[in-house]
Amino acid sequence: MKKTAKIVVAAAALGIIAAAGAASAETIKVGLAAEPYPPFTSPDATGNWQGWEIDFQKSLCAEAKLDCVITPVAWDGIIPALTSKKIDVIIGSMTITEERMKTIDFSDRYYKTPSGVIGTKGAAFEPTPEGLAGKTIGVQVSTTQEVYANKYFSGNGTTVKVYQTQDEANQDLIAGRIDAVQADLIPLEDFLKTEEGKACCEMKGVVKDDPATLGAGTGIGLRKGEDELKAKLNAAIKAIRANGTYAEFSKKYFSFDIYGE
Repeated sequence: MKKTAKIVVAAAALGIIAAAGAASAETIKVGLAAEPYPPFTSPDATGNWQGWEIDFQKSLCAEAKLDCVITPVAWDGIIPALTSKKIDVIIGSMTITEERMKTIDFSDRYYKTPSGVIGTKGAAFEPTPEGLAGKTIGVQVSTTQEVYANKYFSGNGTTVKVYQTQDEANQDLIAGRIDAVQADLIPLEDFLKTEEGKACCEMKGVVKDDPATLGAGTGIGLRKGEDELKAKLNAAIKAIRANGTYAEFSKKYFSFDIYGE
């Protein structure tokens, strides 16, 4: 065989090997809320998703050698989308709770933050059942905050108003249609940094923790029985925390360790 022919054959063989390697990468559809949730997820002007959770997803999938495809889903339908196999995992700031674990499984946690309450400037109240008595508090549908507010606030003369998106709740607070909003502390602080947030509102504090309601941190949602994928994702979470990747991309968004204690 001529040398040139050998080179061609060798190159072809390498091409086949490379193609086989690419084909072997498992493709999974990653579900996240179609509604913006900064600083975790939001589409830019061209429709490309960005934010802390997108950076987390990219690092995680690279470590786990997974081909991950972002698949936006309405938040209140995201668990049915998972169980019906329209998506393969949920990486969308979903809190690990006992109630959700009746239907789906979770990876190890990948961050944990408290739940906060904001209100209009000058309105003096604390984020307690007594402080919110007689007021209206907004929460996003199908969140741990909705469960918490109904459990602790609604029986004390507080009206709990439910919204499809966090932004809708924030906008009603700006407009004076509600008195307070409860949500994850980080998106609330992000909202308070905006011009409209600075003008209208302020942090009233964090609610008393209740792990049974607020959960054990945020994890990746999976279908029950997906033990091999779960082990792969757990190993990847551990690896990117150990090798510094997690801390590196987190610095772009937070001045503290979002992983929590």
